Amino acid sequence: MRRPQFGSDLLGAAIGPVADARDRWHDGRMKITAVRLIAYTGEMTFPGVFWEERLVRPLDLYPEHRDDAPAWLEPIPGGSYRMASTFLRIETDEGVHGIGGPLSDDQAYIIATQMRSLLIGSDPIAIELLWDKIYRSQVHGRKGAAMMALSVVDCALWDLKGRWLGQPVYRLLGGPTRTSVPAYASCLGYSVEPERAAERAKMLHAEGWRHQKWFFRDGPGSGKPGIDRNVAMVKALREAVGPDTDLMFDAWMSWDLPYSIQVGRRIAEYHPRWVEEPVMPDKIEQYAQVRRALNAMGIPVSGGEHEYTRWGLKQLMDAQAVDVLQPDIYWCGGISETLKICAIASTYDLPVIPHGHSTPATMHLIAAMTPNVCPLLEFLL
Repeated sequence: MRRPQFGSDLLGAAIGPVADARDRWHDGRMKITAVRLIAYTGEMTFPGVFWEERLVRPLDLYPEHRDDAPAWLEPIPGGSYRMASTFLRIETDEGVHGIGGPLSDDQAYIIATQMRSLLIGSDPIAIELLWDKIYRSQVHGRKGAAMMALSVVDCALWDLKGRWLGQPVYRLLGGPTRTSVPAYASCLGYSVEPERAAERAKMLHAEGWRHQKWFFRDGPGSGKPGIDRNVAMVKALREAVGPDTDLMFDAWMSWDLPYSIQVGRRIAEYHPRWVEEPVMPDKIEQYAQVRRALNAMGIPVSGGEHEYTRWGLKQLMDAQAVDVLQPDIYWCGGISETLKICAIASTYDLPVIPHGHSTPATMHLIAAMTPNVCPLLEFLL
């Protein structure tokens, strides 16, 4: 594989503080001098098919889209895949920098055209102030790409602060609360054909994975045959790993209440740890209805991956719509906002298991939270 090499210290590595930085905590002389968006391209070699199967999508309601192939990586001749990633680098007049990303092209555009001017010349240590200024500037971007862009900025600022103080970010957040964090294997892209999925699950179990998440391929548009396929996958996985391994299943916003009940009745005997995102994010009352129905069958419901900010996640909490909250640090508002989400969730006794898109940042946050607040890390295989 040919790609840029990034160290494991992307988020808050102790690479040594700038001279006298700690002594200048209060005078605010450090200023942001550059906000750079750096694009990298390369090739990744992978034996076989990288995406064996995609997950169900809300768009699968329409027959013409139901057989769409995965489109996340571009294959090129010779068994390789083209890779492209953009990273954010925030630089200061003290020689300290912070890195965030990867981020999408639309997020990069928003940072360059709408957020950069608020950052240049500002004190990078005043993270709360910068977050609030950018948030207030994005009145039409409180959710979606603009909030995702702000999330990357926030994580880069925390990285910068960690480098400035010579401390890992989890210490700045109040950690560590433990010496290790359990993780679950997120099996996105693997075949969901029962025999192949069961074989993979056994391999993961042998490697020590006692928590596994798999992805449904079918939704309401596929009718009863799709329900049968979903149930067959769940049954095969449970038989493969036995009763003592947690199995979670992601419906990726693609079901509705009747379909969730139909599938729930048939998979309850296999004791899923949760069913994830059964309905579209804005259908909060339907979320709550699904949760009540599935809870009656002994199945918890998780969600929040595609929700944004403390206000959005609190709506799910107030509606009693989920049993597990799953904000994504790189989408919901960054480390700063996820801290607030965790604090609010703790008052509801709801666990927060962040979505695994942003593992480097997420590891630091979870290491700073108590195990009852953040019990697990999602790790995309």
